[in-house]
Amino acid sequence: MTRVRSLLAACAVLAGVTSVPGTAQEPRLTVPYTMDTLANGLRFIVHEDHSVPVVAMNVWYHVGSGDEKPGRTGFAHLFEHLMFMGSQHAPYPAFDRLLEAAGTNNNGSTTEDRTNYYEWGPSNAAPLMAWLEADRMGYFLPTMDQDKVDLQRDVVQNERRQGVDNQPYGKASETIGRMLYPPPPPYSWPVIGSMADLSAATLEDTREFFRTYYAPNNAVIVVAGDVTPAAVGDLMRHYFGDIPRGPSITRPTPASFTVTQYTLAVLEDRVQLPRVYYTWHTAKAYAPMDAALDVVAYILAGAKNSRLTQRLVYEDQVASDVVAYQDGKLLDGDFTIRATARPGHDLPTLHRIITEIVGRLAADGPAPRELRQAQNAIEASFLNRLERVLAKADQLNGYFYFTGEPDYFAQDLARYRALTREDVRRAAATYLLAPKVVLSVVPEGKRELAIETTEVAP
Repeated sequence: MTRVRSLLAACAVLAGVTSVPGTAQEPRLTVPYTMDTLANGLRFIVHEDHSVPVVAMNVWYHVGSGDEKPGRTGFAHLFEHLMFMGSQHAPYPAFDRLLEAAGTNNNGSTTEDRTNYYEWGPSNAAPLMAWLEADRMGYFLPTMDQDKVDLQRDVVQNERRQGVDNQPYGKASETIGRMLYPPPPPYSWPVIGSMADLSAATLEDTREFFRTYYAPNNAVIVVAGDVTPAAVGDLMRHYFGDIPRGPSITRPTPASFTVTQYTLAVLEDRVQLPRVYYTWHTAKAYAPMDAALDVVAYILAGAKNSRLTQRLVYEDQVASDVVAYQDGKLLDGDFTIRATARPGHDLPTLHRIITEIVGRLAADGPAPRELRQAQNAIEASFLNRLERVLAKADQLNGYFYFTGEPDYFAQDLARYRALTREDVRRAAATYLLAPKVVLSVVPEGKRELAIETTEVAP
């Protein structure tokens, strides 16, 4: 049995694998679930996994930085912090203390498209998790005052100072965002927001944001682990059933995302080594060519023997690192290649090599060995995630949000298994030969190290 087939068989215990009786058909990976909706619009998904006595609760609010307005950015991430500041029946710091006393962990995260909150721990803590999540969904506003907003605003602004303003290369991402997604499209600004917008946020601004987006009809809860649908349904109805619906949310369709010409920019920063970023508009999550672009990223920079890594880092030794990734989002996607020059080398040197290698992949496609390696690595990573109920809970929520089908595991895996060399070549040619944003980040006063033209000398 191959490594991939062995992993698939092992995951059958944790996720569930079905096949057609009496046939030699490949087993189908599935994560069984039940789904229900309360009268207030709250949807909840339950996945039973009794292999160990643990449970994960994963709450997705369908709001991210992409739902913010110019001049009021950073609210989604600010709320990720505010939601841990206590609610009417669980004042701060009861949320963390009660969960820790029960042996559980909790956290949250924010992206352009969603905000999630999650807990995981022993299965007998499920009622506590449900009560705490319901209390901050339904009874958070009475406790939100100016002091809490000011405190968490300061925390977020300090987080921005550490991760963006005072971080080497930290301003690259928001610089690229402004060029790749010029306003008014919703991905123009970073998830963390701007200092000016965070400073301008008023108490009423934050209250209105909560009333609009933090409502049961804009949330989906996944409970996975040592539970039953009946028991979870009782918890949902008991704790969440009386929370009133929020307003209906209509999201305007943004204008098409395009870069019509090569866009060059130079950012001088307090860095020691120059770094270049190439970014293209690509396919949104789960759209055609999204999976092929993941494979393109792996072939370029996903392993030590990947094309860019092998050439730039090991053979020519002109770069200290190189990264490539496809970022499929709800409304659009983008593909990035990032490379940092070694001391004594400039970015035009890297540019010539990167352009050559990307062009060759777009023209000839990958070798059979390269495609198999990428598919195997992606599949192994995919299956390894299914060993943890927390990861399954988050994936069920993600699949439902992006595709409308929580158990999209088999279809997702099939996207990668079905790829051919021509699929990968076509994806590279379609997107990576198109106009792009090229950002050079160079040490202060060293603009001569930057890329000044997209033309490559013969």
